[in-house]
Amino acid sequence: MIITQTPFRMSFFGGGTDFPDFYREHGGAVISTTFDKYCYVNVRHLPRFFDYSTELSYARTERVKRVEDIEHPAIREAMKHLDMHEIRLTYEADLPARSGLGTSSSFAVGMLNAFYALKGKYADKRKLADDAIFLERVLCNESGGVQDQIAASFGGMNWINFNAEGYTVNPVIISPERKKLLNRNLMLFFTGFSRFSSDIQVAAEKNLKSKQNQLLEMLSLVDDAEKILTSKTDLEEFGRLLDYTWQLKRGITDKVSTDSIDAVYSRALQAGATGGKLLGAGGGGFLLFYVDPDKQENVRKALENLLYVPFEFENGGTRVIHYTPESYEPVNA
Repeated sequence: MIITQTPFRMSFFGGGTDFPDFYREHGGAVISTTFDKYCYVNVRHLPRFFDYSTELSYARTERVKRVEDIEHPAIREAMKHLDMHEIRLTYEADLPARSGLGTSSSFAVGMLNAFYALKGKYADKRKLADDAIFLERVLCNESGGVQDQIAASFGGMNWINFNAEGYTVNPVIISPERKKLLNRNLMLFFTGFSRFSSDIQVAAEKNLKSKQNQLLEMLSLVDDAEKILTSKTDLEEFGRLLDYTWQLKRGITDKVSTDSIDAVYSRALQAGATGGKLLGAGGGGFLLFYVDPDKQENVRKALENLLYVPFEFENGGTRVIHYTPESYEPVNA
C-alpha cells in the first residue's frame, strides 16, 4: 500500500505566462507557494476476489474490468501510460476541486508518485512534474499552463522561469521572519463558486495574442514582486502589486471574474485589505487578500458570508507518507 500527500498551491504573480504558446516566444515566470492543505492518494493492488479488476474512489466510485473503461481521464491515461493493472485507488482532499488551487494537478502529481512507488521505482520531483504536465496537457489534452504541476511536485515558495528549453525552479530567498510576516498578512476566503478551469483556460489561450501586452506586463511584475520579497521594502507593496496584477488578469478574458466576485473584492478593500486576487484561472474558488493585522477583523466581518481558511506555507511538495511494498504478479505473467 502506498499513500502520498501532495500540497495545493497559490499563485501570486505571472499566471498566464506559463502557457507554452506564450513562454516559448516571450519567456514566462511565476511566483507561487504551496501551503498546508493537501490531497491524499491511497493506492494498492486489488485482491482478485471481485468481478472487476480496478476500483476507484474519488467524487464518485468506479469499478471496471478494463483500464480502457475508466471514465476519469487522468486516472485512465496514467494507468495506461505506466502500465498499471488491478488497482484500488482512493482520493481524499482538504479542499474542494475546481477551486483555483491547482487541485487537479496536485492529484495528478500525487497519483503518479503513488504509481511509481507501487512499482518500486523512484521518481524525483522534476520527473513527477514533467510526467504530470505530459499527462494533463498531452495525454488528456487539457488546456492550461504548466505551473501547477511544478509547484505541487517541488513544494515551497518558488520563482519558476519558463523558456523554449523548459523551466527552472528557484526558491525565493526570504528570511524566516519575513516569510512568517507575509503568511500572517495573507487571508484566504472561499467564495463558494466553483468552476471548470479548463473552460476559462481555453478562452485565455485564445487571447494570448490579442492580450500580449497585458501578459508581458504581468510577466514584468514577477521581477517586481521578487524584489519586494527579498529586500527590506514594506510588504504592503506586495499587497498593492497583487491588486494591480488582478486588474490586469481581469482584462485577459471576461470569464476571469463575475459581478459577485467583484462585489466581494470591493467589500474587502473597503474594509481595509490592501489588495488581493482570485486564485487560479478565475470564475470562482478562493480569494486571497493582503491585510495588515489591525484590519483583519474588519475584513472578516465584511466577508462574514464567506468561509475564512487559515493556512501556513509549506516546503515539502509531494511525498510518500506510507510505503508498504507489495508482491504483484500480472495475471498473464
